[in-house]
Amino acid sequence: MRTDRRTLVLENRRISIGIEQLTDQLMARKELTAAQANMLFFILSHSDEGTSLTDIHREFGFSKAALCRILKYLRQNGYVRAEACLGDERRKILFGTEKGAQVQSFLKGAVCEACDQAYQGFSDEELRELDRLQKKIIRNLTEHHGKPRAKRSEHCEKSSAAVETV
Repeated sequence: MRTDRRTLVLENRRISIGIEQLTDQLMARKELTAAQANMLFFILSHSDEGTSLTDIHREFGFSKAALCRILKYLRQNGYVRAEACLGDERRKILFGTEKGAQVQSFLKGAVCEACDQAYQGFSDEELRELDRLQKKIIRNLTEHHGKPRAKRSEHCEKSSAAVETV
């Protein structure tokens, strides 16, 4: 009997939504959503050199409009700051703040807790196989959907100018 591929796609979507909801519940302790926490974690992990909205878009695939809403929340709540790029005034470089760094261990712990709950009962071998299969799906989608995500190739020096709004 052939496996229904449409059902697999729908179940993958359900899994994704379920993990997002679980992570939202855990992040609510810090008044963050899963999407906000993932974006903040990404920015914090690039705080030495900074990152841009384009880099975040390439990493997560969300629309820039959605990312701008998330970034606005993170900036208004003091988790992230933006500086103008010396080479391109239109481009802003994002950095984590001290407040952002203070919640970093919480973010990591909450994500680990969500993963532990989602993958409870899986053996290491099953997780490796799941990882292999997911990567295969991603390769297939990349081949049929277009180019793989471009790696960051443009570099920008930190501006000595005041912090600006994105």
